[in-house]
Amino acid sequence: MSDWLRIAGDPGSTREGRLAALSSLVAEDPSLAPGGAAVPRPTGEVNNHVHTIYSFSPYTPAMAAWKARAAGLSAAGSVDHDSVSAAVEMLEACAILGIGSTVGFEIRVSILDSPFADRKINNPDSLGNAYITVQGLPRSSIPAAAAFLAPICKERGLRNRKTTQAVSAILQDARVEPIDYDKDVLPLSKASEGGSVTERHILAAAALAIFRAWPTGPALLAGLKDSLRIEVPAKVASLLAEASNPHKLSDLIGVLKSAFIDRVFVQPGPAECVTARAATAFALSVGAIPAYSYLGDVADSPTGDKKAERFEDAYLDELIPYMVDQGFKALTYMPPRNTKAQLARIRNLAARHGLLEISGVDINSSRQSFSCPELLEPENHHLIDATWALIAHEKLSSLDPRYGIFSPANPRAGLPIQERMAAYARIGKALDLTRPEDPTLLERLALQGR
Repeated sequence: MSDWLRIAGDPGSTREGRLAALSSLVAEDPSLAPGGAAVPRPTGEVNNHVHTIYSFSPYTPAMAAWKARAAGLSAAGSVDHDSVSAAVEMLEACAILGIGSTVGFEIRVSILDSPFADRKINNPDSLGNAYITVQGLPRSSIPAAAAFLAPICKERGLRNRKTTQAVSAILQDARVEPIDYDKDVLPLSKASEGGSVTERHILAAAALAIFRAWPTGPALLAGLKDSLRIEVPAKVASLLAEASNPHKLSDLIGVLKSAFIDRVFVQPGPAECVTARAATAFALSVGAIPAYSYLGDVADSPTGDKKAERFEDAYLDELIPYMVDQGFKALTYMPPRNTKAQLARIRNLAARHGLLEISGVDINSSRQSFSCPELLEPENHHLIDATWALIAHEKLSSLDPRYGIFSPANPRAGLPIQERMAAYARIGKALDLTRPEDPTLLERLALQGR
């Protein structure tokens, strides 16, 4: 079992090799097959926002699917920054393991031509730019999404080089070996396979250089404080001091992102940050669902890389109608990140404006849990149904675009969004998850209850 999992989780393996390893794993031990005795009892939890090696994460799509199933999740989805290169592997890995699957991507968009141009929206690093997701991407539209994202990645690559130079200058001042984009950063990514290169890749290269300069815990903490002028929180300092800490790289990346990303961040231009309306128009044209990503004022970051600060809560009642006007059809948010008051407010706004609610927990660190027990609370049960609706939407849209949940030609187009979501959730739950794209079953389910 361990050998097959090692291959499935190896970024150096091919996609085909990783999927074959998963298939071999369940074939050799029937108890691990879908429904087998060793399969964790499903909790009902889902997670639609798992990052993979195709943006920044320690997980291959195959391993992300395995981790989700091992955590008892009933469904999982990949959402990478500026990339859909994980999508096919994620869909097929989830089918091998018998859990639901959904895919999409995350990008930054510009709203500099709006009343919110001078506001920090949901992006800690920029004014007038916002993170959004494109969810429920039909398999048939993955190539179109890759073509849409390619020029965005190209522009980001140019900006990444400037960011790397700024990071190198800081390292040199601290007498740490500087980093080179081509030699140190790109090899940490999957850019050659259509993956994106993010600020975290640059900070990972910096963290590795720092570890080479100060290899022991005491030397590392002293170097961070005295040479890099970084005050490491006591809890993180104790983790970095542990010689056997398997998450040390992830922990240091979090420290660097929180401490000095504002010293090196280069603002993206219009070629990288397309307008919100252009992004929603593309998403809808390929049968996907454009979603505004609600962040909310942050008191404590579950990923450990966001400082306490204010975002869109002060003007949310004005922002959401603007986003609806720009073409957004959904709100996505992360229940563990927000207070109950924040969640109640965003639910009310979604209902008022006819928006689908989509949940997910932003997984990009080896320390994070794949589970999201908050979804099991009564007030969040609808988010589980929304995931099954997303799954049904993807599969049906690939079969026939008019079956997309927001397609004007959809036979259910006249229903309120909550009724449409419930109908699609029933379809998603009725799928054969080992063959979720079986056209005969999809056609029959699509016609039921019309």
